[in-house]
Amino acid sequence: MSISTTGAVARPETAAAPRGGAPPGRRLPDLARWLSPLALVLLWQAASATGVLPEDKLASPATVLVTGWSLALDGQLGDALLVSSGRVAAGFLAGAAMGGVLGLVSGLSRWGERLVDPPVQMLRTLPHLGLIPLFILWFGIGEEPKLALVAAGAAFPLYLNLHAGIRQTDPALLEAARVLGCTRYERIAHVVLPAAVPQALVGLRIALGAAWLSLIVGEQVNADAGIGFLINNAREFLRTDVVVVGLLVYALLGLTTDALVRAVERRVLRWQAR
Repeated sequence: MSISTTGAVARPETAAAPRGGAPPGRRLPDLARWLSPLALVLLWQAASATGVLPEDKLASPATVLVTGWSLALDGQLGDALLVSSGRVAAGFLAGAAMGGVLGLVSGLSRWGERLVDPPVQMLRTLPHLGLIPLFILWFGIGEEPKLALVAAGAAFPLYLNLHAGIRQTDPALLEAARVLGCTRYERIAHVVLPAAVPQALVGLRIALGAAWLSLIVGEQVNADAGIGFLINNAREFLRTDVVVVGLLVYALLGLTTDALVRAVERRVLRWQAR
């Protein structure tokens, strides 16, 4: 006689087969999720075509598409994309390293938490976008303030989630490892850090999103290349179509990096599904 519990995962042999003939382990894309975005784009195009939404206020989707294609053909969009991606990569790596190290020190040590966590929490409450004037005074108006802004945006989410993941390790697992004779370093390597991986990956996704948001603001500060440079030039000439193209590129880059982290998350955390 079997006992059923709420929330139990079905065994492979009793689980219902996916509909539509999809092979096990593969999920078909949910096309219904695209209905509302498609409806919004059609509504936007209709408003532009009827004159309700003037072109000087917001270009139509058709105009945006043509402009994006022309920018891609003449190489402007590709060059800007490479510059902006390089800035995010460099700033994110610096911020992730800083947030990861501080999160490990604060999460693994009581004294580390007492010394590191208070100043980090105080700095976290500051709007880091408001630090732009200080960054310009410290680093000038070159690439450094932009990278510092991206690093600041990425560091805090990763720190918070890594610290929380370490602190939320199941005490029963730690006690079991202690009873089995594991040393402190073995408990950290085989229990604490693996238990913190899911939360750390969530922090990584948030940090990537914050990095792109920080870059959008950072590239408004005396940029001579990148997507922000295209947007600034377009603003001077009232080219709303180019502005929208730049914003769409920012959004697609953010979604792409988030999808990459989610793919890594599904691969690393396959044991959770089982």
